[in-house]
Amino acid sequence: MPGRRDVLKFAAASLTLLVSRVGAGATVATSILAVRVWPARDYTRVTLEHDQAIRYSHLLVKDPERLVLDLEGVEFNSVLQMLPSKIIDADPYIRLIRAGRNKPGVVRLVIELKGEVKPQVFALKPVGEYGHRLVLDLYPAEPVDPLMALLEKSAEPPLKAEPGLGSHDKAVPADKPVDKPEIARLITIVLDPGHGGEDPGAVGRGGSYEKHVTLSVARRLKQKIDATPNMRSVLTRDGDYFIPLNQRVQKARRVQADLFLSVHADAFIKSTARGSSVFVLSENGASSSAARWLANKENSADLVGGVNIGVKDPYLARTLLDLSQTATINDSLKLGKDVLGELGRINTLHKAHVEQAGFAVLKAPDIPSILIETAFISNPEEEARLNDEAYQDRMAEAILKGIRRYFAKNPPLAKSKLARLD
Repeated sequence: MPGRRDVLKFAAASLTLLVSRVGAGATVATSILAVRVWPARDYTRVTLEHDQAIRYSHLLVKDPERLVLDLEGVEFNSVLQMLPSKIIDADPYIRLIRAGRNKPGVVRLVIELKGEVKPQVFALKPVGEYGHRLVLDLYPAEPVDPLMALLEKSAEPPLKAEPGLGSHDKAVPADKPVDKPEIARLITIVLDPGHGGEDPGAVGRGGSYEKHVTLSVARRLKQKIDATPNMRSVLTRDGDYFIPLNQRVQKARRVQADLFLSVHADAFIKSTARGSSVFVLSENGASSSAARWLANKENSADLVGGVNIGVKDPYLARTLLDLSQTATINDSLKLGKDVLGELGRINTLHKAHVEQAGFAVLKAPDIPSILIETAFISNPEEEARLNDEAYQDRMAEAILKGIRRYFAKNPPLAKSKLARLD
């Protein structure tokens, strides 16, 4: 007969086997919590948000062009069933998406494409209010050239023999006239609506998203700039999609911009904070703890919006090497002061002077760049004003007056000073 020790060994082995079987049988399939599609001319992004990390694989298939994505251990639920309905006819890159069970334990997505693409597929860890995310970025095989796109939209208007400031002159107060700048060429201004797509930016108590407010103000400002003689403007994004911070800078350099203006709507934990602000890049640390806090918050946009860190960007490395160009920062301070002065005519100023901090989006080494916090979207009163079309128009007009004031005192140099990076 078996002894006491043998019985204990048998019992322990049985318990181990029982635990193993229970553990194996208790494996829970990953649930897809949400699917989002962000179509744009630059690229289309598909985001799958899920409750735990997943294993995946993908491949491109030719004739016709398709991207096939396999998801292991994923439950084929109602959220995935809705994915095909997320695709719109106007999507530049996706014709349709099919989703279904490929084999036990594997869900397959087949994305039928409208042409050749260069996909980037990568995972993002939970951040902010998001869980795990799997991102599919579908870039065109031939990247969109912002300079060519600009030239396609409008031919360069003829320069006037005696260039002036256009019809907006009448709106300038008589006590502070704006001298007519001697502009000998077309000025290009890049407008950067903050956030977008996966990154909503700050959210007001009334439910307003910063990304929508910034795009609306930037579009109005673009219309006003384009209507001004010898000026034209470019938007870093003209829709609800995310652009990484370094790509916003890259676009400005591609079109050989004379100025870069990033438009935002501030937020703070206290709803009483109010007023407009203007920031420029700092070489020597932030000008205040609040400026440092804001820069850190804005620089985290890439984490929320979702950037593929596996892609090395030699352009960014070169840009960061050139940050010691103090002259550009000095020009940025002059521009910021003129814009801040005009904003003070239509709104309270949060700070009466231009502040400085290490904003990643302001790091173009040869382009005067400012970040404008139009108002506090976290303040209910200012949130309401930011959603008012008439106020948005006044905000855009004030920014344009600041730009014209800057050029009246600092006429642009020959275009050859700006080097395009290819």
